[in-house]
Amino acid sequence: MSAEHIPLKRTIFPGQSLSPQNRLRTAILDQPNQIIAELCRRSLFYFMQEFWDAYSNDIFVPNWHINKICTELELVAQRVANKEPKLYDLIINIPPGTTKTAMVSIFFPIWCWINWYWMKFITSSHSSPLSLESAEYSRDIIRSDKFKQTFPELTIKQDKDSKSNFRVVQKQRTALSNVLQLNQGGGRVSTSVDARITGFHAHILILDDLIDPKRALSDAGILAANNHMDHTLSTRKTDKRVAVTILIMQRLSQNDPTGHLLDKRKGKKIKLICLPGEIRNYRKQLQPKELEKYYSKDDLLDPVRMDWGVLGDLEEDLGQYGYAGQIGQAPTPPEGGMFKVDHFTIIDTLPSPVNFVNTVRYWDKAGTQGGGAFTVGLKMSVLKNKKFIIHDVVRGQWSAEIRENIIKETAEADGTSVQVYTEQEPGSGGKESAEATITNLAGFSAHKDRPTGNKFFRADPFSVQVNNGNVMLLRGDWIFQFKEEYRNFGPVATYKDQVDAGSGAWNKLIGKKRAGMLFNSKRR
Repeated sequence: MSAEHIPLKRTIFPGQSLSPQNRLRTAILDQPNQIIAELCRRSLFYFMQEFWDAYSNDIFVPNWHINKICTELELVAQRVANKEPKLYDLIINIPPGTTKTAMVSIFFPIWCWINWYWMKFITSSHSSPLSLESAEYSRDIIRSDKFKQTFPELTIKQDKDSKSNFRVVQKQRTALSNVLQLNQGGGRVSTSVDARITGFHAHILILDDLIDPKRALSDAGILAANNHMDHTLSTRKTDKRVAVTILIMQRLSQNDPTGHLLDKRKGKKIKLICLPGEIRNYRKQLQPKELEKYYSKDDLLDPVRMDWGVLGDLEEDLGQYGYAGQIGQAPTPPEGGMFKVDHFTIIDTLPSPVNFVNTVRYWDKAGTQGGGAFTVGLKMSVLKNKKFIIHDVVRGQWSAEIRENIIKETAEADGTSVQVYTEQEPGSGGKESAEATITNLAGFSAHKDRPTGNKFFRADPFSVQVNNGNVMLLRGDWIFQFKEEYRNFGPVATYKDQVDAGSGAWNKLIGKKRAGMLFNSKRR
């Protein structure tokens, strides 16, 4: 950064003979490390830019949301440092991949230490590896040569130096004797939802993604995250009048830690900063509303990291519910029902065989004759143009013996070129049933499938293809019941078998094993 562009908030050197800009340029030439240190102490945003290369080999990409969140973190830390009663706990909802972990979990604690070496932190995440990774990055920055040159007075305590628990010390020389004195400083303890913490209290609690998309599919996963926040971390504050909780996450369900905390506090002593990845469809989620002016003219939070092309790909990967939560910061999509059945295209004849890439028949089995759930075998193909065709659906309520005969007869009618998948239900009974079907289909390309997670979310990515008009139905008597089930599909729907078979077939055709989740190799 050139001297002309370095922010100057107050006079650094006394004297009237030089302008502030010239005094700063002179100081940079004479004492560059001291000036860089001073600028870093004044601005978390500047500190991140200055020391980014000690954290990542990638180029730092600035965006307005980073500056705004950094400013908010500075205000929170300043009140804690002054031991003022807290005005609020802070919740930040923002999509993954927007530098959130680097800001809050990696750079922010170090920035506080270069200003107030005594400050203590507890950081937590949904898993120990992720929580420890952030702590390790913080240690790497402090150990870097550049940091040692810029802040020689701050270092990690030698006998308290681990990823899960490290302390900092301030080195200071006395004015009279010039003797080096070590002042015991603050530190950082890393924990997770599945871990316990004892014997350490913090001035600031940082809760970074207490729940991941996979755990958010289960009530038990949500309950564990909320209990960790309510009963474990709430007792770990140095002074409840002053200590602050910072929760940063993407929205994953209505009762995720954000929803739980907002409902529990009923809006009292909580400041919510909610930044959807785009506000064309999620404008009402934006908080505070005055931040709308910083969004791009195309309604994007960060047009460099997440343009509309990237967001379109994410919607296909995540499904509309996953996209609504992780990108839009809304636990449910803005338009209601999952499947827009009017977007199915009805065709009367199949395209030429040269257009087909692969075809599967997926069976969702039930074993009750004359009532209950249906056994469904859905045949689907993917074409070279990435469109999908559902050929037909075999559906009925049969006994196990009749069902297995029908599955084999259907395979014989489809031919050996069609791959057959049968869903394996949980437990030993489900395994035995699936194996019996595979044995019954000797000579065919038959496979077991063990899908995981909530059926509702497994169907979500497939719904994006339907709603975008990429799925065709070959005309037949089966279509009416098929469309009605898809039209009414939801958590309380009576029948879900045709949807389960459709999402199962689609996942096999495109090779998706997990739906509704966004994974990053490096959390930033």
